[in-house]
Amino acid sequence: MGSTDKSLNFIEHIIEDDLRKNYFREQLRFRFPPEPNGYLHVGHASAICLNFGLGLRYNAPVNLRFDDTNPAKEEQEFVDAIKKDIEWLGYKWDKECYASDYFEQLYNWAIQLIEAEKAYVDSQSSDIIAEQKGSPTTVGTNSPYRERSVDENLELFRKMKNGEEPEGAHVLRAKIDMSSSNMLMRDPVMYRVLHKHHHRTGNDWSIFPLYDWAHGESDYYEQVSHSFCTLEFLPHRELYDWFLDQIHKPTQLRPKQREFARRNISHTVVSKRKLAKLVEQGSVTGWDDPRMPTISGMRRRGYTPTAIKNFVESIGVAKRENLIDVSHLEYNVREDLNKTATRVMAVLNPISLIINNYPEGKEEWVSNDNNPENANSGSHQQPFCKVLLIEREDFKEDAGSKFFRLSLGKEVRLKNAYIIKGETIVKDEKGNITEVHCSYDPESLSGSGTEASMRRVKGTLHWVSKAHAFAADVRSYDRLFTDESPDTHKDKDFMEFVNPNSLEVLTAYCEPFLNEAKAGDRFQFQRIGYFCVDPDTTSEKMVFNKTVGLKDTWAKQKPQQPQAQKQSNNQPRQERPAIEQIKQLGKKFTNFPEDKQAMMAQKITELAGAVPIQDLAPLFGTAAKKIGTRIATLLTLKVLLENGLERNDQIQDFVDSAKEDRYPYLSNLAKGL
Repeated sequence: MGSTDKSLNFIEHIIEDDLRKNYFREQLRFRFPPEPNGYLHVGHASAICLNFGLGLRYNAPVNLRFDDTNPAKEEQEFVDAIKKDIEWLGYKWDKECYASDYFEQLYNWAIQLIEAEKAYVDSQSSDIIAEQKGSPTTVGTNSPYRERSVDENLELFRKMKNGEEPEGAHVLRAKIDMSSSNMLMRDPVMYRVLHKHHHRTGNDWSIFPLYDWAHGESDYYEQVSHSFCTLEFLPHRELYDWFLDQIHKPTQLRPKQREFARRNISHTVVSKRKLAKLVEQGSVTGWDDPRMPTISGMRRRGYTPTAIKNFVESIGVAKRENLIDVSHLEYNVREDLNKTATRVMAVLNPISLIINNYPEGKEEWVSNDNNPENANSGSHQQPFCKVLLIEREDFKEDAGSKFFRLSLGKEVRLKNAYIIKGETIVKDEKGNITEVHCSYDPESLSGSGTEASMRRVKGTLHWVSKAHAFAADVRSYDRLFTDESPDTHKDKDFMEFVNPNSLEVLTAYCEPFLNEAKAGDRFQFQRIGYFCVDPDTTSEKMVFNKTVGLKDTWAKQKPQQPQAQKQSNNQPRQERPAIEQIKQLGKKFTNFPEDKQAMMAQKITELAGAVPIQDLAPLFGTAAKKIGTRIATLLTLKVLLENGLERNDQIQDFVDSAKEDRYPYLSNLAKGL
């Protein structure tokens, strides 16, 4: 690819490599396969942007396929919500597909496996089956039903399908290898009996396929070229390929599964099961609660599709899971809204401001720019009169030199209006300030061109006319969880970290321009933050959700971490993970002469024994130009293979590509494997 290599992520490198080898561009087809058992969240947004983004990059179709194989948890509501979310993000799918579309075909393929003695009906309980699978260090035990005759298996499977067998009585299992080092290959379950109503097929089926059986076969039926999954599905790839081996025809394109890392967001959870628990236990008002990390929740809060897509692009596609601070997402939201949101004035914690020398009964209208970032956004008018409302914290009776807002004897500008000077205050019987009295300079109106209007003062305040303002509810949100990673504590339930103060409802007093706002409209409340009109708004009461503040104030609230103490000479320095040391050695490998390379290769070989295949596998997609990293990967792989690692297609593909490399050290090393 030459100079364009830098712009490609490792997923695109896989596609480009396939196009060079045995794929045609017109064969490319991608898919996004959600399970309709909940609403999509920010993690799904990354997968949506990846798959549909690849479709746009390669001008290839993208299927939306619902993995609707579990009627106990799936509902039409979730299907509709998923479609709405994808469309809102701005993407269009080529075909709307459902795993249930292929129930008949999947059943027929299962029959073929039974007839080929590669699948059997097991009549044991799920607990016994799980026990017989053994452990990663002990082989499994064959089921006593593993050698059932083909005829008996076919008859039982037919009865399961027709609803003649009770739930839990039987399952259909693939007959693979109960001694496989991959636990998923130890005769996995393909079908179970469920007497549940399906949201699309009704009561037509009493057996439902499990994900591993439906996934690859659905990809094959749709002729999906690349099936991209999150990293936890890496061990499933071997099973994905085994199932395809049983049905694939040479004339048909064979799908390829590849994996990328999840992107977790701080101070929230992205497990649909855990999100459902928040809904069920009333910690939030629903799946679209603005505190939820769901796409519908973010939409309701006022996030924009552009902001979400910019966030996804900024974090990239990775091979290793990472925790992204939610403030990075909020930064992208703030950046986009700054360009698009209309500026308005609203006061959230009001105190009355009386202009003593302003004529009684006079009313004038001042002009507010809708968005100074957009010269074509226009302006609107705001009423100004003798009695205004300002924020209580914008006045201080005894102010220091660094307080640049209103105080007695000090001048500030009312935004888009006049310069005022604090004169006196009125307090109630408890000593609380109820009114601030000031004077104004009638020659200082903003934009009037007078000498007084150009006079500079340090403070500028937002305000509303008390007589014209209307009250609205404002929902102000904090982090949903008090811990940045609430579901990683082995000894605590994530619900223990739910923030009891994540929602505060305030009364705001808004300028009349906002009276015409509709649900979904976004605004910047000047000097406060960005807000969105909530669907709960009625003709009697407008409701705003605070989307994000003008600045990231959360960072200031984080407790300061104590400075790490220097280790004494007597303390051993903590080693980085072996895979990280190997990657670092690989980056520098080709910069050194042969004798130094030999020493580095020896070091990599010593470290390799401590590297699990799950850590090494992501390096198989390393760009061709990164010779040193590929050499380090091969050296590590060599040790793992010598230690008994089973060679699969992914490993073989990597070795084969290295054999063809022009760099002699790399190609010779690969040929030795």
